[in-house]
Amino acid sequence: MSTQASGLAVETAGLVKTFGETRAVDGVDLAVPAGTVYGVLGPNGAGKTTTVKMLATLLRPDGGEAHVFGHDVVREADEVRGRVSLTGQYASVDEDLTGTENLVLLGRLLGHGKKAARHRAGQLLETFGLTDAAAKQVKHYSGGMRRRIDIAASILSTPDLLFLDEPTTGLDPRSRNQVWDIVRAVVAQGTTVLLTTQYLDEADQLASRIAVIDKGRVIAEGTKGELKASVGAGSVHLRLRDPDQRAEAHQVLRTALAAEVQLEPDPVALTARLAAEPGDGAADRAARALAELSRAGITVDNFSLGQPSLDEVFLALTGHDTKDEVAA
Repeated sequence: MSTQASGLAVETAGLVKTFGETRAVDGVDLAVPAGTVYGVLGPNGAGKTTTVKMLATLLRPDGGEAHVFGHDVVREADEVRGRVSLTGQYASVDEDLTGTENLVLLGRLLGHGKKAARHRAGQLLETFGLTDAAAKQVKHYSGGMRRRIDIAASILSTPDLLFLDEPTTGLDPRSRNQVWDIVRAVVAQGTTVLLTTQYLDEADQLASRIAVIDKGRVIAEGTKGELKASVGAGSVHLRLRDPDQRAEAHQVLRTALAAEVQLEPDPVALTARLAAEPGDGAADRAARALAELSRAGITVDNFSLGQPSLDEVFLALTGHDTKDEVAA
């Protein structure tokens, strides 16, 4: 296994980690191209964090093998640590220090001189929009600011590979978007990012390839388009004007689309995932269904046909969504 020769930042084969009788990671195979954002998508307890800890040399695998830029994570752990950085789920900076003090301290520990550490800290605080909060103790930062200072600390010395373990958990939409912008900027500078997340939209926004992991196993892998195409030719979403017509619309759609139709929590909404069928395109079936609804006197306020969402992909692959808790 040679990640350097193959252009891969990370390559694993049959990676296993057990805790007692629980196989938290159960034979994971990954191939992460260098210079990209690679998403590992799954619910809580799926094995994402345990996988990252093994790749970052914080846990020793119980089986299989893993290489980071050609270095074995067990036999060449020091070489791996010199190429990677990790931002975990919880703040790793000192809450009693200011933003500047945290970054200067970490810079000095990384070997920067005093002047160079202060200069680098100032650069990162400005880049991450934290200059106004530089003199504040981190314990007074908002959740979004803490995540930004955490990521800043992770790239004081630009790593070849940055592990981001659920970096936006608990953040409001504005803070999440800010973190996403930072991730894009880091990758633009040449760093590979391995991103674990339980947020489907996050994987959709950032990752060029995605591994779907559930119960310690990779159950699907590919680009967003490949994953969406794997579960159907299209996804129909519609909203009715009259909720009393939903039961009838459900029957009409099942017949016209030859597909299972899901009743959404919204009392006027229905969704159907269309399987690929030779010679009969999703658009043709959707058009026929709309005509049948009209003939039945059912008023449709909104009708759309598109690729399945990642949410639908995950549900089709696992039988549950990423919000379901899985026992660790």
